[in-house]
Amino acid sequence: MNTRTFETNGLENYLNHLLKQCQANSPIIDAEYLHTLRKNAVAQVQELTLPTKKDEEWRFTDLSKLYQLEFKSGTPDTVDESVIEEFILPEAKQSYLVFVNGKYASHLSNVSALPEDIYVGDLSQLPDPKKSEVVKYLAKQEGEKDAFTALNTAGLTDVAVIWIKKNITVENPIMVLFLTVENETPMLLQPRTLVIAETGANASFVEYYATIKEQGLNTEENQPYFTNSVTEIWLDSNARINHNRIQKDAQKSFHIGRSAITQNQDSHYTCNEVNLGAKVSRHSLQIHQNGTQTESNLNGLTMISNEQVSDTHTAVCLNHPYGVTHQLHKCIMDDKAHGVFNGKIFVPKPAQITQATQLNRNLLLSPKAKINTKPELQITADNVKCSHGATISQLEADELFYLQSRGLNEADARHLLIDAFAAEILERIPFKSLQKRLTQFVVSRTTEA
Repeated sequence: MNTRTFETNGLENYLNHLLKQCQANSPIIDAEYLHTLRKNAVAQVQELTLPTKKDEEWRFTDLSKLYQLEFKSGTPDTVDESVIEEFILPEAKQSYLVFVNGKYASHLSNVSALPEDIYVGDLSQLPDPKKSEVVKYLAKQEGEKDAFTALNTAGLTDVAVIWIKKNITVENPIMVLFLTVENETPMLLQPRTLVIAETGANASFVEYYATIKEQGLNTEENQPYFTNSVTEIWLDSNARINHNRIQKDAQKSFHIGRSAITQNQDSHYTCNEVNLGAKVSRHSLQIHQNGTQTESNLNGLTMISNEQVSDTHTAVCLNHPYGVTHQLHKCIMDDKAHGVFNGKIFVPKPAQITQATQLNRNLLLSPKAKINTKPELQITADNVKCSHGATISQLEADELFYLQSRGLNEADARHLLIDAFAAEILERIPFKSLQKRLTQFVVSRTTEA
C-alpha cells in the first residue's frame, strides 16, 4: 500500500476485516454481484490514498484526528419505537425507513402509506425482477473515485433503496433516518442510499442523520463515531426528485458524505441541504446533466459554532444545451468555527444556451470564526448566461441600530437578523414540520450565542 493509505492510521484494522470477509465470501453478502463489487472496492481502497491537507481539494479540512482513532463496525442496538417517533416527520408517518448504527431496522420502519408501484426498503428485500437491474445503478455513478466512497462500497451490507416506477407520483414524502446510538466504542458507520426515478416519476425524500445517547451512559463517556455515507440518485427523463439532506450528528463525531446524481433529459433535481452537527463534516455533491433541458437547484445552510469544521464541495456538469442550475449556499459561523465552500460549475462547449447562477453568502458572528470560499465557473460554451459570487460579512451595525430604534434590545436584534439570514434557505424545504424543527434549532443556537 501507499504510505498514506490505510496502513498508517486507525482504519487499517477495519480494512483488514473487510479483506477477510471478501476472501471468505462472507454470508452477509447474499449475491455474487455484491461480493464482486465489494472485492473490487477493497482493491481500489488499497490503491487510493486517504486525503490530507496536502491535497488541494482537502487543504482546509484536517482529518488527522480521524485517522488516529481505532474504529469497529457499527453493531445493531436496541431502540424503543417511542424514540424513533420524535424524529419522524408527521408528513412521513407511514413512509419511512430506519437504520440504527448503519443496520436496517425493519421493525422500526413503516412504508404502509406508499403505493405498490414503488419499492422502499433495504437491498436484500428487493423484488426479484429488480435484482438483475440494480447492477446497472449501484456504484455506477460517474465522477472521480475517492478512498471514502470506495471504503463505503467495500463495507456494503445494508442499502436503503427507493425505486419509483414510470410516471408514478408519490404524494407522501419518504424519510430515511440514519440513527446512531453513541456508546463507549468508536464506530465506523457506512450508510448507503440508492434512489432510482424512472421516466416521469416524481417524489420527495428526506435523508436524516441524527444521534441518541446509549441509556445509562454519561456524555463524557461517549466516544466519537465516523459516518461515511454515500447516496446515489438516478433520474430518468422527465423525472423529479426533491432531496432534503439533514446532518445533525453528535458534536464529537466525524461525518463524510458523498451524493452523486445523474439526470437525463427534462429531469428536475432539487437538493435542500442543512449541516448542523459533527466535529468535522464534509459533503461532496456531484451532478451530471446527461440530457437537454435539465434543471438542478442546490440550496444549502451550514450553521456551526465552537471549533466545528464544515466543508461543502459541489460540482455541477452541464453537458447539454438548455441546462439550468441555480445554487445558493449560506454559512453561519460562531466562536472558532471554520466553514469551507467550494462550488464548481462546468459548462463545456456542447452546453449552449444554458443558465447557471451560484452564490455563497457567509455570516461571521465571532472575530475568530473563519470561512474559505471558492465559487468557480469553468465555461467554454459561448452562448450562456452564467454568474457566480461570494460574500463575507458580520451583522451590520446599521441594521442592529434600526431594530433597536424600534424597541428591540441588542440581543434580540442580533437573533432576529441571524434567524432571517437562515430562513431564506429553510423556507425552501417543502415540509412545514421540518422547517419548524430546523428553525427552532437555529433559534436555540442564536439564543445560546
